[in-house]
Amino acid sequence: MILATPTGSGKSLVATGLEYATAAQGGRTFYTAPIKALVSEKFFAATEIFGAERVGMMTGDASVNADADIICCTAEVLANLALRQGPEARIASVVMDEFHFYAEPDRGWAWQVPLLELRDAQFLLMSATLGDVTRFERDLTRRTGRPTAVITSAERPVPLHYEWVTTPVHETIEERLATHQAPIYVVHFSRAAAIEQAQALNSLRVCTREEKDQIADLIGNFRFAAGFGKVLSRLVRNGIGVHHAGMLPKYRRLVELLAQAGLLKIICGTDTLGVGINVPIRTVLFTSLSKYDGVKPRLLTAREFHQIAGRAGRAGYDSSGTVLVQAPDHVVANLKALAKAGDDPKKRRKVVRKKPPEGTVGYGEPTYERLISAPPEPLESSFAVTHAMIINVISRPGNCWTAMEQLLTDNDEPPKRRRKHVHDALTIYRGLLQTGVVERLDRPDDQGRLARLTVDLQADFALNQPLSPFALAAVDLLDQQSETYHLDALSVIESILENPRPVLSAQRSIARGEAVEAMKREGLDYEERMELLEDVTYPQPLAELLEVGYRAYARSHPWVLDHELAPKSVARDLFERSMTFTEYVAFYRLARAEGLVLRYLADAYKALRQTVPETKRTEALEDLIAWLGELVRQVDSSLLDEWEKLRQGDSVPLRGVADPEAELVAEADRRPPAVTTNVRAFTVLVRNALFRRVELAARRNWYELGELDRESGWNTARWESAMVDYFAEHTTIQTGANARGPALLIIDRQPATWQVRQILDDPEGDHDYSLTAEVDLAASDEAGEAVIRLTGVGRTASW
Repeated sequence: MILATPTGSGKSLVATGLEYATAAQGGRTFYTAPIKALVSEKFFAATEIFGAERVGMMTGDASVNADADIICCTAEVLANLALRQGPEARIASVVMDEFHFYAEPDRGWAWQVPLLELRDAQFLLMSATLGDVTRFERDLTRRTGRPTAVITSAERPVPLHYEWVTTPVHETIEERLATHQAPIYVVHFSRAAAIEQAQALNSLRVCTREEKDQIADLIGNFRFAAGFGKVLSRLVRNGIGVHHAGMLPKYRRLVELLAQAGLLKIICGTDTLGVGINVPIRTVLFTSLSKYDGVKPRLLTAREFHQIAGRAGRAGYDSSGTVLVQAPDHVVANLKALAKAGDDPKKRRKVVRKKPPEGTVGYGEPTYERLISAPPEPLESSFAVTHAMIINVISRPGNCWTAMEQLLTDNDEPPKRRRKHVHDALTIYRGLLQTGVVERLDRPDDQGRLARLTVDLQADFALNQPLSPFALAAVDLLDQQSETYHLDALSVIESILENPRPVLSAQRSIARGEAVEAMKREGLDYEERMELLEDVTYPQPLAELLEVGYRAYARSHPWVLDHELAPKSVARDLFERSMTFTEYVAFYRLARAEGLVLRYLADAYKALRQTVPETKRTEALEDLIAWLGELVRQVDSSLLDEWEKLRQGDSVPLRGVADPEAELVAEADRRPPAVTTNVRAFTVLVRNALFRRVELAARRNWYELGELDRESGWNTARWESAMVDYFAEHTTIQTGANARGPALLIIDRQPATWQVRQILDDPEGDHDYSLTAEVDLAASDEAGEAVIRLTGVGRTASW
């Protein structure tokens, strides 16, 4: 069945029907979705309907109840299972939600492979924006031998009304609030614009006093961190939300729950709310019809437009929805100028019309009208051939030649690209033969294979972090006796993680700024500086060692060549700078991407836990793992709590999707465990907090020290005065591995406070100066980080 019907028409109910019918006949259903958050949402929903024993989840990070009747998973998980097991896979039916991802350039192969391989399965392909599906109808019938039903409808259960508006955004929103057309989703195509718009709207009277009190009661003691958290707190208390992919998960969840409870009148965000999240929105306001797609600015496609517009008007909430498209500023200005000129032809001719800003794509009312009437573009194939694909096919029983021929010649690609895929597959296969990973057989073996692997693949091959086996091998290259072993092991793990581009960009920017200042001091002229600056990038620890190891490993494990090694330092950089998460985000100005930063740190923690065996862990590495996990958990426990439960096979709490207000109360009350209960991790947090002061003192950065310890009575002047005697006796403060080691940190652990002394590492080794401080345990539990009160700076006295 191809279910190409509008949002709110009941596609999820049809999917539930298929899951039920399949389970009743003893079969298994795989439900795929494009993002892990949506997979998780479908998992919880199915668990409430069918019971925990019948539902499982596989996302690559972890799996739970993997033999269940209903499996919710990402498309890539199903695609790799289909490649490994072929038509013999124990899969009776497949639900592919948001099937328009079939056309995604990097990921579309995962939506196509199950259609090619699982010929005995029954498929349900669902999306509100599929376009012409004639070829899919014909293709499914040919492959499965079953007739294919196509359910299409352009008629929404909740009709949409479209409007082109030429008033400024602020006035447009005020008018819609006054005429009871809220909630309004104000769509931007950059995070910065969404946040700026939300703050600009905060001066409006969005909510009544009673509504504000209700929001405050439901939010309760929800922990808003410094930075963006404080901004969001002010906004949501006035009935205004922000929603984009760079937010912390707990903030996005809070906005979604407040919206579901009908307490947010305005939500400013990017198009992230257009991917399957069930939030009641009455009006969608497009602030633009053009976007930057990562390569160039361009107009929205019809599919993108309808996907976002479809958020307006939700069944069960509204009798109709409204889609507003804001005219560009230059169009509004031109209309005002023409109106001012009146009907006088001479004056109208003299009006100097403004043009779109440079670097943007202009549009007008004709573009708006075209997008409304245009059907979604036909889905284009995005097939790809990789080492993992070929190895998976060779590893399964049967004739791999026939299986690969079907994949390469019967896919949805045009002939020219098919020929290229055949060439790529042969090149990869020859490489596997030459390296001895694959051997050809003169006659079929007992499982009908004509070629076989000479290596054993891990059970989750190509499902989890693809370069994890390399990382495990690379850890063996490190010296466990080295003072930096724990950090080097972290660098190995970071090299196999996806690049968090905003962080790396910020790191490169700061590195280049510091390099320019250094070159100026050396007297280099502008041309020399610019030439040298090209080589300055973000930190990449162990890059040379890892690259050599990667090439050597690839000779016997060539499938790793599908994935690029990416040396970088984010978790390590955070640790070495001895910063809290909030300080790190502020230092690199990453408030708009703090959710991305935290997800990266959570991935680093998971990969460390999963990849480095206990026999390779030193005390320092155990400390680092504990610190990283606790840091992530204290910032947003939702990223780790469910993962930890899934890893341990524990049940996970169900979410009350039917009662957002009850879940809001639960969300506000949910806190991570007290930070002081994890003594190992808390000790590292205390050590880092003290060493942060040591590093600032070493750089004689009295201003930042004064800002850090002002509440303890230590301002800039007092810090500078306290360090005069030290620098009269010693030239520098050392900040190497010994300086931050446990030997120079003395802790007296008392029930309510810890008394700590951080000894300074002077070049002579006298260790005659130190910092003393108290750690307030209750305040630390409340803040989720070590709360330090400096008590002294000076010559070391006996403890």
